[in-house]
Amino acid sequence: MTRYLPLIFTGVLLNATAQLALKQGMRQIGHFDFTPASLFAMSWRIGTNGYVVLGLVCYVVSVGVWLLALSRVEVSFAYPMLSVGYIVTAVAAFYFFGEALTPLRIAGIAVIIAGVYMISRT
Repeated sequence: MTRYLPLIFTGVLLNATAQLALKQGMRQIGHFDFTPASLFAMSWRIGTNGYVVLGLVCYVVSVGVWLLALSRVEVSFAYPMLSVGYIVTAVAAFYFFGEALTPLRIAGIAVIIAGVYMISRT
């Protein structure tokens, strides 16, 4: 099963990239209220933002990669590997967006790494 880790992690990285792209797109758009009056205008702005489109494309491709992975490995092995996405996203958000990476978050990342290691050894 470990021979499929590159496939699984490709899906994870695509998913993390999607999150980061969506965040950047929404940073460009800014805060908005979902009200009936602004629904069309905001939907148009969101749907035509390049980063949002990139994020959605990454999601679609990641689903395809995930389906390939699930056709090859047990879901009880593959699914916990998705938690690596939390690590990638937290670290990337720290570097790209200046989001906090507190000692408690770092400890959580360490726990995730330990868990992924244990699952990958089974």
